[in-house]
Amino acid sequence: MSKGTINVSVENIFPLIKKFLYSDHEIFLRELISNATDATLKLKHLANIGEAKVEYGDPMIEVKVDKDKKKLHIIDQGIGMTAEEVEKYINEIAFSGAEEFLEKYKDNNGDNAGIIGHFGLGFYSAFMVADKVEILTKSYKDAPAAHWSCDGSPNYTLKESKKKKDRGTEIILHIADDSTEFLEEARIRELLTKYNKFMPIPIKFGTKTETLPKPENAKEEDPAPTQEVDNIINNPDPAWTKQPSDLEDKDYSSFYRELYPMQFEEPLFNIHLNVDYPFNLTGILYFPKMTTDLNMQKDKIQLYQNQVFVTDNVEGIVPEFLTMLRGVIDSPDIPLNVSRSYLQADGAVKKISSYITRKVADKLKSLFKENREDFEGKWNDIKIVIEYGMLTEDKFFDKAQDFALYPTVDDNYFTFEELSEKIKDNQTDKDDKLVILYASNKEEQHSYIESAKEKGYEVLLLDSPIVSHLLQKLESKKEKISFVRVDSDHIDKLIRKEEDTISKLSEEETETLKTFLTEVIPSEKFTVQLEAMDSQASPFIITEPEFMRRMKEMQQTGGGGMFGMGGLPEMYNLVVNTNHELVGQILNTKTRKKKERLVNQALDLARLSKNLLKGEELTTFIKRSYDMIK
Repeated sequence: MSKGTINVSVENIFPLIKKFLYSDHEIFLRELISNATDATLKLKHLANIGEAKVEYGDPMIEVKVDKDKKKLHIIDQGIGMTAEEVEKYINEIAFSGAEEFLEKYKDNNGDNAGIIGHFGLGFYSAFMVADKVEILTKSYKDAPAAHWSCDGSPNYTLKESKKKKDRGTEIILHIADDSTEFLEEARIRELLTKYNKFMPIPIKFGTKTETLPKPENAKEEDPAPTQEVDNIINNPDPAWTKQPSDLEDKDYSSFYRELYPMQFEEPLFNIHLNVDYPFNLTGILYFPKMTTDLNMQKDKIQLYQNQVFVTDNVEGIVPEFLTMLRGVIDSPDIPLNVSRSYLQADGAVKKISSYITRKVADKLKSLFKENREDFEGKWNDIKIVIEYGMLTEDKFFDKAQDFALYPTVDDNYFTFEELSEKIKDNQTDKDDKLVILYASNKEEQHSYIESAKEKGYEVLLLDSPIVSHLLQKLESKKEKISFVRVDSDHIDKLIRKEEDTISKLSEEETETLKTFLTEVIPSEKFTVQLEAMDSQASPFIITEPEFMRRMKEMQQTGGGGMFGMGGLPEMYNLVVNTNHELVGQILNTKTRKKKERLVNQALDLARLSKNLLKGEELTTFIKRSYDMIK
């Protein structure tokens, strides 16, 4: 037996390990199981190349809780260590790494995110939850087993072990009084499921009862036979580790349910990522049905490194617009900080993000080309992701021209190119600019939509929360186009042609009418403008200028603040059709009271069509309407 002192200049390193990592101390189990997995996979490699003359077999990792003795055991059947290797890897390399780290970070007041997963120090995370740790290990080489023990001070013992007969390593943690939660089976099961659900080596945690088929001669009342079997808590061969050609639709659906057992809706489709150059990355992304809430969906993609769960905060690796998707990304090349908790920004990450963007765009294009009808049917469930991507990623914007759809109020779907071709003859204004009309709400803007359709215009239905931002981008990227909402002006002004309609009123009558209207109509809510329109058009039309309304909408969903538009009053234009019979009647009515009543009634009807009449004003309108009928 040998005793020794771990060669560190920092006095009693273990409290410092605990201090630096206390907020994340549950990850000790992830680290120890990762080590056990590495040891097992190393043995597999050595056996495959003939260097280890042993039978690899079907090794597993076992986790055992001994609550009475306050111990937690992690046992593998991997490569094992000789006493010399324990001396080297546990006492020298790991601790020199610990010193390097502590020298660097000891003045950070414990704010640093941690030291695990770096400098070979994963093993020492055990001291965050244990006041004594033992290692029993037997190498695959012909050497005696070794027993290492350390009580959380720099002193350790290392001796030969007669107890350890089988190849592999057993770590025994004597759980500290402040960490007894890790003696609860439910807590360990939770951690194994969180971090190790897809580790590549089977992990046993206790046993479970399995029901066997009844023998042929059994009676109906006879109970089915049962047997106790190992409870394997993980799936060592998850779908993303396989080739896409080896998987069917049902395999992808089954894996989705494995990832999200509480999610009852099937995903719309998936994208299998599989690249080995210039970096290594695999994964499966799923498009779920989307809501229009941009925040509710995030943090559903899980990041793994070699099948070890790292985080579900993938911002930076996955472009922001795709963080609303679900699924898994696994890459050994993603640079994380020392605690495997946070992303380190570098060139590799940008390349990975760019690859994922391209792969998603290519998949969407192929889905559109293969079955356009199906793609159109799913558009409303996926559009928020695509529109957000077009808004935030220029490369995605360019690729999306092949599959981004522009639906009309009549449920027809066009690509931008198809739409431009269809409307160019009828919806080009006098300045040779293509004017694309759209509505954001079919019900509220119904009368405006109908007016546009009577002119033979196509009206799009664009109703996502970021539509104002997206239209700005489209107008800046495309030449000679403008988007105009159908209720932003009267129909003859939406697409300005050469000819102007002649007013039935003289200049003097127009001036008299305008003076009267500005006296009656509240100036803090409406700007009055008189226009000569088709006599069939409504007498009073409420519009909201495109620019002002769009700026307000952009501010509400982020952006636009630079214009200083916070707290803008709700201002509208009231367009009065001087050629309408009612307007002539108002002008020619003798008594002021009757005149005012006609104006207020026409104004309220216009407000009603715009969904602006509520509360007391609505009550007044209804009462006035009954009085006028009488």
